[in-house]
Amino acid sequence: MPVKPDTWIIKKAQNGMIEPFEPAQVRTGISFGTSSYGYDFRISNEWQIPSAATDVILDPKKLPADFFYAATENEIVIPAGGFVLGRTIEYFRIPRDILTICFGKSTYARCGVFVNVTPFEPEWEGYATISIINGGNNPVRIYAGEGIAQLIFIEAAEICAVSYADKKGKYQAQKIITTAKT
Repeated sequence: MPVKPDTWIIKKAQNGMIEPFEPAQVRTGISFGTSSYGYDFRISNEWQIPSAATDVILDPKKLPADFFYAATENEIVIPAGGFVLGRTIEYFRIPRDILTICFGKSTYARCGVFVNVTPFEPEWEGYATISIINGGNNPVRIYAGEGIAQLIFIEAAEICAVSYADKKGKYQAQKIITTAKT
């Protein structure tokens, strides 16, 4: 199961796998674009911010409809121990023989920020919803339009029998930040 290189990422992205796509590494601000064996994607300026209520138990099967509120900002500050949801600027179309894994950018990791993204399954497509967690003791500023995490593309040894598209996954083709669905 080889990890796919920059040449493969560029070829596939130019055929619609990643839109918009940056074939080189852009180093202004927090970097984004194609790297040797991955793609550093950007976070948009759209956010879902949790309410300040501390007495709410979050249940992914019954998430309160009013727990998050929407914001559009070029910068956002996550309080110590807090989190926000964002979405990628890039729209992804994952090939049937590929699975991705994601890691947060080291610049943010050095500030105590964790980026949580589930794997992009074969034939999943959409804007990815990203959970950005401040695990530190100080507030942290996050910048929209800049790199937030890196995707690694892993090629399967065999084509899967059932892809995410085949099973009509509940997060397929999402266009907005999507909170937990059951």
